Amino acid sequence: MKKLILATAIAASFVSTVARAEDAKPDNELSFNAAVVSEYRYRGLTQTRFDPALQVGADYTHNPTGLYAGTWLSNIKWIKDAGTLAGTDTKGNVEWDIYGGKRGDIGGGFTYDVGGLYYYYPGNNLDKVAKNANTFELYGQVGYGPAYFKYSQALTNLFGTPNSKYSQYFDLGANIETYYGIMLGLHLGHQSVRGNPNQLSYNDWKIGLSKTFDDAAGITLGVAYVGTDLKDGVSTTPASDGSKNVGKNGLVFSISKTF
Repeated sequence: MKKLILATAIAASFVSTVARAEDAKPDNELSFNAAVVSEYRYRGLTQTRFDPALQVGADYTHNPTGLYAGTWLSNIKWIKDAGTLAGTDTKGNVEWDIYGGKRGDIGGGFTYDVGGLYYYYPGNNLDKVAKNANTFELYGQVGYGPAYFKYSQALTNLFGTPNSKYSQYFDLGANIETYYGIMLGLHLGHQSVRGNPNQLSYNDWKIGLSKTFDDAAGITLGVAYVGTDLKDGVSTTPASDGSKNVGKNGLVFSISKTF
């Protein structure tokens, strides 16, 4: 049972990507974003028990310095699921991300992005079965052209997993513009959970396509194939839902707009 609780607790959240600052942009830039997704996946794991999610956010960028800050919210179900698996009632149906950092050019075509991200779950009582779900991570990213490598480290327990402080996530990917304005997104990640190397460390991946339609109010449509190497029975939804592997391979559809 403990293994099931901890595996469910790993299912966390999503950080909205902020556009890179360019000299042609105004000194201070504020944007908003909204999306509907067929399910909310983070690091390969469903956060909504394979159900749809509504997501909204806002980003502020100070272009001359590269400093930025933002916030993002989504509905979730994984905290309640963790309690169900443990035979108790847990609360926390919203994820609220607050983040900030600095990005810019290193030279030679390389870019950097460093910052911190706080995953806040208002009113969560996951400590009834594990630890409080709220999590803080520091991250650093190096990019070259469409490719990037990002490293994140938790300075708290990771999404309620006991004794998991300093857990790490490795993210390698690329966002490539192809024909007709279609973007190809590639991602390979590895989650290493400190203190639980055998049960909870896993790999995840994503292959996605997206296109923004300027003639349709700038709406972006996307589809992605996501998955993990978690085995059935290691990480599950409640038995009432058929005990599904929350990291199983599947398609995720999205419609979003930035304004």
